[in-house]
Amino acid sequence: MRLARYIFASLFVLTLAVPAAADSFVAKDIRVEGLQRISAGTVFNYLPVKPGDTIDRKTVPAIIRALYKTGFFKDVRLERDGQVLNIVVQERPAIAQIEITGNKSIKTDDLQKGLADIGLAEGRTFNRSVLDKIEQELRRQFFNSGKYGVQLQTEVTPLERNRVAVNIKIREGDTARIRGINIIGNKTFPDEDLMTGFQSRVGGWFAWFTKEDQYSRQKLAGDLELIKSFYLDRGYLKFNVDSTQVTISPDKKGIFITINVDEGDIYTIADVKITGQLIVDAEEYFPLIHLRRGEPFSRRKVVDSTDRITDKLSEMGYAFANVNHIPEIDEENRTVSITYFMDPGKRVYVRRIDVKGNTRTRDRVIRREMRQMENTWMSNSKLTLSRERLRRLGFFDDVTIETPTVPGSTDMTDVLVTVKEKPSGSLAGGLGYSGDQGISFSASITEDNFLGTGKKVTLAANTSAYNTRYQLSYFNPYATINGISRGFNLSYQETDYNELNISDYLTDVSEASVNYGVPISDFNRIRMKFAIENTDLTLGSLPPLEIVDFVRQEGDSYLNFKLTGSWSHDSRDSAIFPTAGTAQSFSAVATIPGSDLQFYKLSYRYRQFVPLYKRFVFSGRASLGYGDSYGKTHMLPFFENYFAGGDKTVRGFKNNTLGPSDSTGDPLGGNIKLVGGLELYSPPPFEQLESTVRMSVFLDAGNVFQDRVEFDEIRYSVGVGATWLSPMGAMTLSYGVPLNDKSYDDVENFQFSFGSVF
Repeated sequence: MRLARYIFASLFVLTLAVPAAADSFVAKDIRVEGLQRISAGTVFNYLPVKPGDTIDRKTVPAIIRALYKTGFFKDVRLERDGQVLNIVVQERPAIAQIEITGNKSIKTDDLQKGLADIGLAEGRTFNRSVLDKIEQELRRQFFNSGKYGVQLQTEVTPLERNRVAVNIKIREGDTARIRGINIIGNKTFPDEDLMTGFQSRVGGWFAWFTKEDQYSRQKLAGDLELIKSFYLDRGYLKFNVDSTQVTISPDKKGIFITINVDEGDIYTIADVKITGQLIVDAEEYFPLIHLRRGEPFSRRKVVDSTDRITDKLSEMGYAFANVNHIPEIDEENRTVSITYFMDPGKRVYVRRIDVKGNTRTRDRVIRREMRQMENTWMSNSKLTLSRERLRRLGFFDDVTIETPTVPGSTDMTDVLVTVKEKPSGSLAGGLGYSGDQGISFSASITEDNFLGTGKKVTLAANTSAYNTRYQLSYFNPYATINGISRGFNLSYQETDYNELNISDYLTDVSEASVNYGVPISDFNRIRMKFAIENTDLTLGSLPPLEIVDFVRQEGDSYLNFKLTGSWSHDSRDSAIFPTAGTAQSFSAVATIPGSDLQFYKLSYRYRQFVPLYKRFVFSGRASLGYGDSYGKTHMLPFFENYFAGGDKTVRGFKNNTLGPSDSTGDPLGGNIKLVGGLELYSPPPFEQLESTVRMSVFLDAGNVFQDRVEFDEIRYSVGVGATWLSPMGAMTLSYGVPLNDKSYDDVENFQFSFGSVF
C-alpha cells in the first residue's frame, strides 16, 4: 500500500507538470537529488531508463519500483523540469553500530553472524521491518541452546549523518533441561537399550559438564537416526519414527520428549549376489561380505561389506571405484536379497608426489616415510598409512594429503603432502618437591630433527640433589636406505639413591653403547644393542644388611658387557595425544660371558588407545618386568631392581616407594614388576584448547615384588590428570587418591612435571 501511494503521488506530480496534450517527453538528462552515502552511479545502475529515453505513464512505475527494490531508499519522488527528469530520494539510514549485551551462553560474534545472514550488520542499510526478523533470529539461536525463557529488547538510536545505532539487550533466563524422554511403540527392546549413545539425556551427576540434558534439534535429530540404525542393524527393515513431540513446562525450565516408533517385522537375508565389472573372480569378494543367508538383515553389515570391497578395489589401483548395494525386498516372505554392483572405473596412477610446508625438514625425510610411490597405482590405504607414519615422527603439528587430478587426464593424479612444522628441539625438565628433598630439577637438550635430517641428537645434564647425569647420544633412523637404524651413546651418571626414597647407597655408572634397528613391517621393528658398562658402588653411612651382604660376595666395582634384544610395535595414529592404535614392546637384556655380574631382565610394555564418543579416548596400559641372576652371581643386583610409585606407574604414591623394603625400612625394589592402569581421556571444556590440553580420569594399579607375586599387595589409586602443551612445553599434573594404602605407604596426592620446547 505504501509503495502504491508513492507511485500514485509521483504520477500525480507528473500529470500536473506535463500539459494534458503531452503525456510523455524525451528526457535529455536525468538528475538525482538527496543522495548522502550512495553514489549517483549506483542509482543509475538500477534505473531502467537512461538519458534520451521517453518518459511516460508506463515508465514512471517501473522507475519507482526499481529504486524501492534496492532497499536503499524510504522515499522516491519524480519531477519534470523541462526536458530534465529529476529523481528526488530520501535514503534509509545506515547501521553505524550494533551492540549486544546480556548474552552469556552464546558468543557475540556468533549472534552477529546470524544477524548478518538476515541483513543486519554494521555498514548495511537499516530497515525497521527487519527488527521483527532480528528477534526471530535471536530467539532461534537461544532456543537451540535451550534458553526458552529468553527476553529481548531492541532500541534504535538516531545518529548524525543519517546513521543509527542498534542496541539489543538480552535476558537469557535459565537453560531448559530435559526432564524426561519417553519412547512409545517399542515392543522388542526397552527404552534403555534404544537410548544407549543418545546425546540428549536426562541429566546425571556430570550434566553440568557434559551438557547432555540441554535440548537441541540437532542433537535430537542425531538421536532419532541412532534409533533407526539400531533397528535396521537388527533386521527391522521397515522401522519408522512416526512422530516426535517436544513439550516445554509452563515455567520454560523443563523439556519432555516423546518419540513414537513403529518397529515393523524382521527381514532376513535370502541371497547375496555380486555383479558388474568384477576385475577378479567373485570368490575373492565373498569373504569380504559378512552377510549370511537366513540371518537378520543388518544395514551396518551391508555398508561395512561395501566399504571392504571398495578398499580392495582401491588396493588394486581403482581409487575412485563405485560399489553400490541394491536390496530386493520380498514382502510376502519378509526376506531381502542384496546385490553388490561394482563399477571400478579407470585404474588411477600417481604421477608425482609433491611436498609443501617443510620449512626445516628436508624432503627426503618426508618421502622415506611415504608408502605410496610415484608411477604406481594409487592406494587409499597406503596414503592413510603414509600420513600416520609422518605424524608419528613427532616433527609436525599437522599433516594433510591431497590427491589433485592431473589436468587433461582421467587416470592420473598427483599426491600433495602438506606439513606444518613444529619445534623439534626440547629443553625437558623435571620439577619436584618433598619435605625431605626440597626442590629438585633436571634438564636435557634434545634435537629430534637435527638440521632437518630426521636424526636425533641428545645432550643431557641432570643437576638434582640425588642425581648427576651427563649424556651424549646420536641416533640415525635411516642409516641405510632400507630403514636400518643406528645409534651411539656415551653417558656418565652419579646417583644417590638415599635421596630417591630408596636404600642408602651411591653408584657411579659409565656406559658406551651402539644399537641397530631393523624394520620388519610398517608397524614392527627389532633392535639390538651392545653396551659396555662400568659401575662403582659406594655404601652410605647406614647401609642395609642386604646391600652389605651383596658387596661382601660380589665386590663394589663391576665391568659388565650387556646385550639387549627388543621388539616394538607402534600403530598409534599420532605421537602426541594419540586417539587410536597400539604401542607395545618386549625387551630382553643380559650380561654376556666376561662380565663381572651375570644376570638378565625381561620387560614388556603395552598401551592401547580406543576412540569413543566424540573426542573421548579410552586407554589401557600394562608394564611387566622380571629379572634374575645366573652363573656365579647369586641374585639380581639390587641396583637393577624394579620400582613403582609415582606419576609414571601408580599415581598417588610417592616415587619408588612401593614394594619390598630393606632392613632399615627404606624401599629396596624387587625383581618382579606388575603395573597397569585404565584411563579415560576427555577434551577440555573449551574447543580452542582441544589441540593443546587433554584431561583424564584414571585407575592405576601395581607394585613390585621379590621372587613371587603377592596379589593382595597390589596397590590401587584413582584420580584426575591433565596435560597441557603450553608455550613453555608439556606440563603434566595429577591428583591421585590411593584406594588401599597401608600405614607404611608414602602417599603423595599431587604430582607435577614439565618440559620446555624451544
